[in-house]
Parts: sequence; C-alpha cells; structure tokens
Amino acid sequence: MKACAPGKVILSGEHAVVYGAQAIAIAIRKHTYVSFSPITESNSISTLFSGISSGFHYPLHALSALKSKLDTRFDAFVQGDLPIQKILSQPDDLLMYTLSALVHHLPVVPGRHSRSSYLPVPGRLSSESELPLGAGMGSSASAIAATLVLFENLLDKPLSAEQRFELVRFCERLQHGKGSAIDAAAVTYGGMVQVQQERVKRLDTNIGPGWYWIFTGQPSVSTGECVQFVRQHFATDHALWDQFSRVTAALADEISHHHSVLELVKENHQLLKHIQVVPDSAVALIEALEAAGGAAKISGAGAHRGSFGGLVIAYMPEGDIASALAPFPQYSWGPLEEDRLGARYLND
Repeated sequence: MKACAPGKVILSGEHAVVYGAQAIAIAIRKHTYVSFSPITESNSISTLFSGISSGFHYPLHALSALKSKLDTRFDAFVQGDLPIQKILSQPDDLLMYTLSALVHHLPVVPGRHSRSSYLPVPGRLSSESELPLGAGMGSSASAIAATLVLFENLLDKPLSAEQRFELVRFCERLQHGKGSAIDAAAVTYGGMVQVQQERVKRLDTNIGPGWYWIFTGQPSVSTGECVQFVRQHFATDHALWDQFSRVTAALADEISHHHSVLELVKENHQLLKHIQVVPDSAVALIEALEAAGGAAKISGAGAHRGSFGGLVIAYMPEGDIASALAPFPQYSWGPLEEDRLGARYLND
C-alpha cells in the first residue's frame, strides 16, 4: 500500500501573510511517498525513512502514549520551557504521531470504550522523498499528508479534504511550532492555493511555463526566528504590507490570464530585500538571473543573517536558465511543475 503528497513553493506573500495579507502557493510535482507492508508476526510498526533515519519500532498499544507525550512537550514549548527542536526525539516520531492523531480523530466504535479497534495491523512504514530537507518545499507537511491518506485507506475511514487539511496543520505544529496553513493547503488540495487570515481558497488556474526552483542552501536561522526579526523591525509599517498585498494579488491575476509577471516578481524581490531577509548570496544569484532576462525571489522565510537563503524561485519565460545558472554550480535546481491532485492513495 502506498500514498504520496506533493511538496510546495510559495509564489508570493511570505511574511506579509502574518499581517493579514494573502499568500499564494503552489503544489509541485516533487513528492513524498509513504508505504506500508503488513508483518503479521509482529506487534509493532517499524519505520524505515530513506535518508532520514535508520528506523525504530513502535508498539501499537503505545501509540496513544506517544501522542500524549508529544502533546505535553508541545505545551512546554508554548510555555517557553522547551525549544522546538526538543519536541521530537527522532524524525520518525512525527509520522507515528500522525497515525495516532488520525486514530484519535476517528469516533469511538459503539459499545466499546477505546479506539483500539482502529489500530492498523503490525508492519513496516517506509517513506522516500524527492523533496530536499530544509528547502522550504513543505517536506514535513507532505510526509504527514501522505501518511494520513495511506492509513485512511488502510483503516477504511476516509477523511474529507477539509478534515485532512486540519489534521496536517495540527500534526505539523510539532515540527515548526505552528502548523502552516500554506503548507497544509498546498499538499492536501494540490494546484494553486490562496491563504489569507486562515482562510484557504483553491485557485482555478495553472502556473504555466518558465518557472524554476533553485535551492541555495539551508538557512542558518529558523523560519520562526526570521519571522520574529521582521516583526520587530517592520510590523507597524502598514504601507509596506499593503505593497506586498498588492503585488501578490496582481501576480495571481496576471498568472490566471497567462500574462508575463517579470516586473511583479522583480518588485516582490525588492520588497523582500527591504525587510532584510535576502542574504547577499541570494541577491547575487537573483541579479544574475535578472541580467539574463529573468526574474527571481526568495520563496519562504529567507534569512536575516547567514550565508544561505533557502529556496529561490525564478521566472524566465524566454532565455536559457542553464547558462544563467552556470556560475552557480553549487545550487540544485529544476523546472517548477505543478501537481494539481494533492495528497492521494496510489493503486497498483
């Protein structure tokens, strides 16, 4: 049994979404795959997450206790008594917490006093991902969404897309301190999504050709740190956030009409530079792309200090992006291809 969910990139609205402006994100055709193989002679679920961990064993009867323990740690984080990186003991905990959260979400079977009837058979839970870790492509949300879809099918208890979206947000808070509506919406629904003040809308359009992702290296600061820096220096600059909002709205409109958005992407980049979240290395890359006839911007929180800016998205409808990127062999990149299906079960 196997399920998958796409990653995501933010086209516009990062940081501004914190101040009530809209953000636009798109699900991309790079996926996390989660599979399950029953093992009848066991009483646990073993994990094997490629490139992440060497695996652990989780007794089925202890899943509820695991959820309670991690919920307690999250509460300690909220109170300021525990750093976010101490909530999960190992990366595998996140997906096992997801399974436990799904079981907890399901109604108790009439006549019984526990949810144990929903526990899956023992087996091996495996995952593989095409998403670079720490690249701002929503790898955590993607893995959570794929796990939910997989066990919804295994338990024969399908969720609605809205229920799945809320559970992805709920589980992802353990990784980032707050479940991202942007990540959860994109990986759950697929396609292009608009998020504004916790409201999610799927946009009936597609991104079109000429877009690329470029990973410049994992920032040395967390998303939370960067958001806090911007809040301290720019939170009350309402005119600035109005500018961000206008650019995002115009970008969505121009994309929907299949118009060029070169100037809007350039303007977005300048606004992000103004709030000091574009490191010098990313500025040099973006200037090179602009000189080659394209445009580019940070996608995600960026970084207010350090050498790496995370994910950059480029728009170059004409010209040779490979030549423009030749001076930057240290960066991985590829075309930005849209996934319009979202998290889904894969039938053989």
